[in-house]
Amino acid sequence: MEDKNYLEDITEIKKMMNKSSRFISLSGLSGILAGVYALIGGGYANFIVNQYFKIDYPNYVSAQKLEKQLIIIAISVILASLLTGIYLSMSKSRKLGEKLWDITSKRLLINFSIPLVTGGVLIIIFLQREYYDLIAPTTLLFYGMACINASKYTLGDVRYLGITITIFGLLAVYFYEYVLIFWMLGFGIGHILYGSLMYFKYDRK
Repeated sequence: MEDKNYLEDITEIKKMMNKSSRFISLSGLSGILAGVYALIGGGYANFIVNQYFKIDYPNYVSAQKLEKQLIIIAISVILASLLTGIYLSMSKSRKLGEKLWDITSKRLLINFSIPLVTGGVLIIIFLQREYYDLIAPTTLLFYGMACINASKYTLGDVRYLGITITIFGLLAVYFYEYVLIFWMLGFGIGHILYGSLMYFKYDRK
């Protein structure tokens, strides 16, 4: 009987340590919705790119217009995903009786931001140098590495999401003619699959 109580105490201590060192308020539903936003954005981007190539005489002005439209789509997807993630994480933290902003969430944000900001700066440089071909794969690669880097401070499934998206980023570089497909698979399908896994694994308990 004492051995059983001893094991239960150890298990409880391990749970408390894991809870204090990991941000557990991350919502699986926010991942699902982020994937949906990415698929919608990617689908619309594919539509306007196809429309551009139907123009009889594409010129610099039409190319600039296309570039601005694609940037607006990307920013819209990012903002919608961030706002959804923050809102749903706040709701989950209230249900769990946890603080949303503490030392663990700060560590998560810092470790997530370092690769993400680095990728953002690189993308700005690519825009200035007009290396447009490298922008979409770069978003996949650095976002994937950001997830991997931050995963030690949140749910472990985020690490596998990051690895998956990084792989799609490498594939997007090598098979560039299918870059939009890989972008939608990484950000869209990847988020939906892992978000669903996290939702049924953690959120529904």
